[in-house]
Formats: sequence, structure tokens, C-alpha cells
Amino acid sequence: MPEIGITGLIVILVVALLIFGPKRLPEIGRSLGRGMREFKDSVTGNHEKAELPPPPRSGDDSPPPPS
Repeated sequence: MPEIGITGLIVILVVALLIFGPKRLPEIGRSLGRGMREFKDSVTGNHEKAELPPPPRSGDDSPPPPS
């Protein structure tokens, strides 16, 4: 099986950049990384997921007034 060298990786990245555009490429990379991490965790049996804390709410913490 032929190996993909540095030149092959550069060509693949340029083609992906042309197809998806610079705005979508980081988003695709993040989702691919999450998918690979979930797959690895399911294969190894590591189901503990480090939950991120919810993002802080901006403004007043009181509930909105009833309408």
C-alpha cells in the first residue's frame, strides 16, 4: 500500500480547502475529532465523558417577567 507523504497531505488539504472553503474547514475538523474520540472511547470501553460546565449567562440571572 503506498504511503502518503508530505506532498500528498498538502495536496489533500488544498483540495479540501477549495471544496469546503476556509470557514467550514475548522468546523469539519472539530466534528471529525469529536467523532474519532467517541469511537475510540466506545471501543476501549471508556464511557466516562468529561462534561464541560455550561457557558456563563450574560446579564441578569433573574427569570424573565411573565407576559
